[in-house]
Amino acid sequence: MSESAMSSMDLDDVLLAVEKAAPVDAVEAVTRSIGARLDALWVSFLVADMSGRALVRLAHNAIGEVGDGRRQDRDVALVLPFDGGPQEQALRAQRVLVEQIGDRYVVRAPVTQRGEAIGLLEMALSAAPSDEAVQRVSRAAHTLAFVVIANRRHTDLFEWGQRTTPFTLAAEIQRRLLPESFTCEADSFTLSAWLEPAANIGGDTFDYSLARDLLHLSVTDAVGHGVDSALTATLCVSGLRNARRRGATLHEQALAANQAILDNSSPGSLFATGLLGRLDLTTGTLDLVNAGHPAPLLVRAGTVRPVALPANRPLGVLPRKPYRESRLSLQPGDRLVMLTDGMLERGAAGLDLPDRLRNLVALHPREVVRVLGDLVLDVAGPVLPDDACLLVLDWHGGHGDTRSTAAGADPSRASGTVHPLPNGAV
Repeated sequence: MSESAMSSMDLDDVLLAVEKAAPVDAVEAVTRSIGARLDALWVSFLVADMSGRALVRLAHNAIGEVGDGRRQDRDVALVLPFDGGPQEQALRAQRVLVEQIGDRYVVRAPVTQRGEAIGLLEMALSAAPSDEAVQRVSRAAHTLAFVVIANRRHTDLFEWGQRTTPFTLAAEIQRRLLPESFTCEADSFTLSAWLEPAANIGGDTFDYSLARDLLHLSVTDAVGHGVDSALTATLCVSGLRNARRRGATLHEQALAANQAILDNSSPGSLFATGLLGRLDLTTGTLDLVNAGHPAPLLVRAGTVRPVALPANRPLGVLPRKPYRESRLSLQPGDRLVMLTDGMLERGAAGLDLPDRLRNLVALHPREVVRVLGDLVLDVAGPVLPDDACLLVLDWHGGHGDTRSTAAGADPSRASGTVHPLPNGAV
């Protein structure tokens, strides 16, 4: 049987297993099907923790003590913090790793879709896998990414597993304002965003949406803290999205968000700062509106500088007054960093952001936002006084269908090995 026919058969079996299973059982059904195909001793799926600093092993029908695991009904979530070992390496470098442990071979494959690191597929085999077997595991992990994405719409199981700390009501509202995926790879760009919440939620958000030839971006910061701030952020983000989905221009989106806040609050009581962008993917031309927000940083040819933008009032201050736009022409190799003041003020001011960005140019944006998030917590934490939010955009040029991928990620853009691999992993 040809490899393509075998792959088709595997996919047909996987889809059948998914359709037969309930949403909470879909991943287990798929991993069981995959394991049977490869005569695996065991198969496991680990979902990426919401903090970005760990993996979580989800188990069903666990009996007895579960150690450090959290239990919900018959499900158990065991957190495995990143320690530089093979699990972290496979996820960070976006490549399959094979490790011999005694008389077994453990295969670890990233579960990824468009650069979003959803988790990790682990499988134990009794013999060293061939190159073809490794490729089949990689393809299976990519298929599993779509299974998770499709089924997490219908259940809280995956999000429950990802949450290592309880959410407040304000945090719950804020979380719902963020896009489903924090990372997106396309042929012409790569982006990733992150939010480090304050102890008392500060109303920061980020958003993006990809059209046929346009990429819409925003980073916003609502005034205040707690539920009031989260509700202001809801008005702001919803106003932007509603206008964008009506086909509004960037200036019209800013006016819509401004009016949404004004129409639903007392004059001057609520407002939000924001940085809005619309990138023409065919030319690299980025239009920007700065509504009282910190300037973005441009990393180009080893230098880091703020992008000078016309000052505008925040969103929710004055009705119908125009917002001034500006334009930036991106060059292949450029990195644009959009952020909120939580990355710059108070304790976070001790972080030399331009210097750090110069040292992170080789990392995928997915890793850049994680590293910067860790650094902010180091200098201003462990509990932040204000939300710290950032969005990193890498511009490659070449809009079209030229993207090179392997199992959901472009390996040429991955960060590579973060730390030395222990235990003879290859």
